[in-house]
Amino acid sequence: MSSIIEHFSSLCDPRTKEHKKEHKLIDIIFITIAAVICGAEDWNDIEYYGEEKEEWLKTILELPSGIPSHDTFNRVFSLIDPDELQKCFIDWVQSIAKISEGQIISIDGKRMCNSGEKGKKAIIHMVSAWSNDNSMVLGQVKVNDKSNEIIAIPALLDLLMVKGCWITIDAMGCQKDIAAKIKDKEAEYILAVKDNQEHLHDDIKDAFKHGTIEQVDEQSNLGNSRIEKRNCRIITAMEWISKSDDWQGLQTLIEIKSDRIIKATGIKETQIRHYISSAISTAKKFNEAIREHWGIENNLHWILDVAFNEDNSMKRAGYAAENFSVISKIAVNLINKYEHKKGARKLSMKTKRKKAGWNNDYLIAILANDR
Repeated sequence: MSSIIEHFSSLCDPRTKEHKKEHKLIDIIFITIAAVICGAEDWNDIEYYGEEKEEWLKTILELPSGIPSHDTFNRVFSLIDPDELQKCFIDWVQSIAKISEGQIISIDGKRMCNSGEKGKKAIIHMVSAWSNDNSMVLGQVKVNDKSNEIIAIPALLDLLMVKGCWITIDAMGCQKDIAAKIKDKEAEYILAVKDNQEHLHDDIKDAFKHGTIEQVDEQSNLGNSRIEKRNCRIITAMEWISKSDDWQGLQTLIEIKSDRIIKATGIKETQIRHYISSAISTAKKFNEAIREHWGIENNLHWILDVAFNEDNSMKRAGYAAENFSVISKIAVNLINKYEHKKGARKLSMKTKRKKAGWNNDYLIAILANDR
């Protein structure tokens, strides 16, 4: 809890007029984080939460003018410099995350569907880095209106400490400059290859059709709705790839064949995907790393949509949507980091959020678990 206050107290107050500063900036930020952990989704929710918890909040914060109004929360978050808030967020994450060599860091983008206004403001698209080992968002960058993930991914990598990690990215990120950026950061890459890199994709398919397969690994996964068998094959002979030197550090070609059976219908689906990597390892390791990439979809994007209702958010003023996205990810990180079991069963995020709203001591335990 003190770590959050410490890292976000350095944020510059965007309010220029002193008479507009009835409430301390760190109080506004702290109340918002606490409220979102407890289930708040909009500025009115946050105001109501603050009013209900005012006596408890006064044991932590100064609150010189009581609880801010919903308009104040909206106005302040629409004005905060998102780059400054992002820096505070990343500094905080780096103080608590445990990043080790060989750890998988997945990078992917997500659109905030209701953040735009027709003809006035584009839908906000955020690119995030996710660590499954930590169950934490490590950082995020907004995709500018006139660019795309190809530009945002290197900008995000510049903010992160990823030495020795394996960076997994979908086909949008399969770019020579991104591969070079990852190697410059002393990390390894696994990049999905599709027909946006047509010649590369054709070369890889020829390699697996005619070349010598050096290692094979097969794994099966039984889910609630399907049975999946994943066959991973790898090749390290780069003579199959024309202009392979253009891909800095390229060492391994990977093919994943997935056979899925839908339990309810018995329908079988087969999909073949290809990847390139700068790492040298076993087929087993690549099979596991590529499967782990989908943690960013299942454990972050799905949670933001279903538990945090992010796609239905109507925050559109100034930087409000972008900044609230950071608050949501702070909440995700804190809730995930707090391990709580009932018997052998881990409590879900939904249950943790309810308990935090009901029990101040439980919320304090979540907030204090940031060191």
